[in-house]
Amino acid sequence: MNPLPAPGTDDLTPLLQVEDLRVSYPAREGGWSEVVRGVSFKLGRERLGIVGESGSGKSQTGRAVLGLTAPGGRVTAQRLAFRGQDLLALPPPARRALRGRRIAMVLQDPKYSLNPVLTIGAQIVETLQAHRPADARAAREAALQALAAVQIDDPQRVFGLFPHEVSGGMGQRAMIAMMLIAGPELLIADEPTSALDVTVQLEVLGILDRLVRDRGMGLIFISHDLRLVSSFCDRVLVMYAGRVVEELAAADLPRARHPYTQGLLNCLPRLGGTTRPLPTLDRQAQWAR
Repeated sequence: MNPLPAPGTDDLTPLLQVEDLRVSYPAREGGWSEVVRGVSFKLGRERLGIVGESGSGKSQTGRAVLGLTAPGGRVTAQRLAFRGQDLLALPPPARRALRGRRIAMVLQDPKYSLNPVLTIGAQIVETLQAHRPADARAAREAALQALAAVQIDDPQRVFGLFPHEVSGGMGQRAMIAMMLIAGPELLIADEPTSALDVTVQLEVLGILDRLVRDRGMGLIFISHDLRLVSSFCDRVLVMYAGRVVEELAAADLPRARHPYTQGLLNCLPRLGGTTRPLPTLDRQAQWAR
């Protein structure tokens, strides 16, 4: 797991270019229903947050980039390129070789993402050997190093545990280690802290932050938590009904202009503030157009 070049030292090509990305599924009444509608953005070696309510299309966007759209779904784009390489034009074997090796994804809940009948160590070793030639001894050593890199104090013990034997925070760290062991250049983290308490959330975010800085990775951080995204990410895309309604620097979130983003911010609890009446979003039909 050699560190990647620092930002700006290799080339000026964005890691990821997305133009007019659309994801559709067959509708019950016939035709197609679009769940991602014309999403466009570029990603360098930075932390990009994608935020929105459940059903806004943020996870579908991440899965489309990785090629993990559910069977029956249709993905189109004017451009979907990783380091200048057209992802949609790649044959399936080449797309699979890219997935995990150069682009990886941390899913939301380790309880449903980890194989319950394999030890954590066996799953990390399997991931490494799927992308890099390594004998059993070298793969085990690399897995132990990966567990140590995500601040697991006793990698030897955790290596031999099954997923049900570890806490949610430990399981999420193991998932991060598994996704990073092949040395990807782009990491998509889909709600990686939603099932964790606040203290463990901060630890996991610290791990991701250090890895992005040290390895020069690009990170897409998918979340519904505006406050978390504003404090962790460099830029933010706000999604509503499958569309990007606002893009701005994370530091500028308090000065957001779109009424949807403003409504989400107004719903956040504030110390010393009143909770009555509870704020609600006054949704406008034009937001979804």
